[in-house]
Amino acid sequence: MPIVVSGKNLTIESVHSVARCNEKIQLAEEAVARIKACREFLQKKLAAGETMYGINTGIGELSEVRLDDSQTKEFQKYLIFNHAAGIGDPMPIPWVRGAMLGRINVHAQGYSACRPEITQTYVDMLNKGVTPVVCSKGSVGACGDLAPMAQIALSLMGEGESFYQGERIPTAKAMERAGIEVPGLEVRDGLASINGSNFIGAVGSLAIYDAERWLKQADIAAAMSLEALLANMKPYESKIHELRGFTGAVASAGNIRKVIAGSDLTTGTVKVKVQDAYSMRSTPQVIGAARDLLRWARQQFETELNGVNDNPIFVVDEDRVLTGANFQGTPISLPLDSVGTAIATVSVLSERRLNRLLNSSLSVGLPAFLTKGAGMYSGYMLSQYTAGMLVVEQRILSAPASVLSIPAAADQEDYVSMGWNTALKTSQIIENACGVLGIEFIAAAQALDLRGFTAGKGTRAAHKAVREIVEYLDVDRPLFPDHNNMMEAVRANRVLERVEAEIGELRTY
Repeated sequence: MPIVVSGKNLTIESVHSVARCNEKIQLAEEAVARIKACREFLQKKLAAGETMYGINTGIGELSEVRLDDSQTKEFQKYLIFNHAAGIGDPMPIPWVRGAMLGRINVHAQGYSACRPEITQTYVDMLNKGVTPVVCSKGSVGACGDLAPMAQIALSLMGEGESFYQGERIPTAKAMERAGIEVPGLEVRDGLASINGSNFIGAVGSLAIYDAERWLKQADIAAAMSLEALLANMKPYESKIHELRGFTGAVASAGNIRKVIAGSDLTTGTVKVKVQDAYSMRSTPQVIGAARDLLRWARQQFETELNGVNDNPIFVVDEDRVLTGANFQGTPISLPLDSVGTAIATVSVLSERRLNRLLNSSLSVGLPAFLTKGAGMYSGYMLSQYTAGMLVVEQRILSAPASVLSIPAAADQEDYVSMGWNTALKTSQIIENACGVLGIEFIAAAQALDLRGFTAGKGTRAAHKAVREIVEYLDVDRPLFPDHNNMMEAVRANRVLERVEAEIGELRTY
């Protein structure tokens, strides 16, 4: 069954399903009715000779320039042409599909005043796999993601290029092959197609979806390392975290206990220290803080996905046309900046546990660099170099873009969110995080093999998942295939799936 888009029902999961899994969609009947009613409302306003921003005026600094009736239709074409001003390589197809879904949902609420054919064309493109080629850079995230959204809107005129059935071809040809009629642009259609932060919304939603699952895997990797390092398990007792009151920490501690349940480490048969280092015993507090941040980010993004991020806004039942700044990306840029910082923070914690696994002065009896032939062999010494490089890049990317506004449009747009920079860098932070966690998984599995005691049921499942991807390191070999394969496995949630199949679902929040 297709996802019915009503204007108020999109979730992070909806974006993932449509953007990545090619789930079909359809407009709710009531959404179609609203779109039609709003369009009729606009036509009446135009017939009455009212002046409305971006319809019969210029935009931005040129908003005081009045267009005559003969110019209004042509203006929409040139609006899209001059805003399609991005630069760089094409974005991943899921990003573009997610932005198209977001724009459809804005239209579905019935405040945009575009023709129904515009919205339906985007629906058909998603369902039939026509994805416009969109440059990866160019948006400042304030008047919406104008440059990338305009490259999508080119398709409404049969302009630009698109990906279709594995080919990059002229959009007119892709639309013809897919059996989609090109609707063209009439008054209002162009601005209604571009004036929202839909790329930030889409890519941020996908980042949150990935980050939630990555944090579960961070709990699993931590549990493996804690077992390998013979951790004192008292810091993970629920009472400690309940007394402080942060639900994220309660969830992380609970996940770690669940993974380790049944281990010799919990029975008192293994001698442990009275108190471990911060990178071990602070794990629930740190991963938990990231969880609490993600919960807020999810709320902000789902509000945005179902909000009217348009300008102007046509309020039919009040007979009003409102101009404002609902396209402003700051409400989602700030949380997305924080998501990147949170994931980078947890990655630092992972690298510090990796250090303890590899450093024979800190590893409670494990051989140096987790190799029995230290000297002749270097084991996983260089894996830490790679993890360290990834973490440093995350730190660089964690500088917030939200405070870096550069005014545009002759200072009419004198504060912009730079939220697209935030989306790009947060995506890279999460990509690096998969590599960092993958390396910890590899090292923890090696350490557990060297220990030889009975680990927890969830830990054993995680170890088995790692060993299906990376063999035990007996003698030195090139490690880059192991690193890349394990990074991809983390990205695909393979360890998480194996562990949850064995012990049940771990908590997200």
